[in-house]
Amino acid sequence: MSLFISTAHAAAAPAPAGGGMEMIIMLAVFGLVFFFMIYRPQAKRVKEHKSLMSALTKGDEVLTQGGIVGKIVKVSDEKDFIVVSIAEETEVTVQKGAITAVLPKGTMKSL
Repeated sequence: MSLFISTAHAAAAPAPAGGGMEMIIMLAVFGLVFFFMIYRPQAKRVKEHKSLMSALTKGDEVLTQGGIVGKIVKVSDEKDFIVVSIAEETEVTVQKGAITAVLPKGTMKSL
């Protein structure tokens, strides 16, 4: 059995020399693909969401992450919470970060 192992070991081809430059080029291409396909679009979405949260005002009709549609009744500047009216005499306090979109005026009446 040891005869077969030594024969197989002796028949193995030596590893090719070099290869460092190809590895660096491949890592650079992978880094560029990661940047343009993953990081950059996500950073753009985060920037748009921050501008949406800072532009919230009283009277805006909004959609929350939970799917609740309502009208903003109160915006507190020092805290990150807003009060949303979802029906007559029904108000819900939600975080500003939970707002997904600002809807056009009159959307609640059309629902």
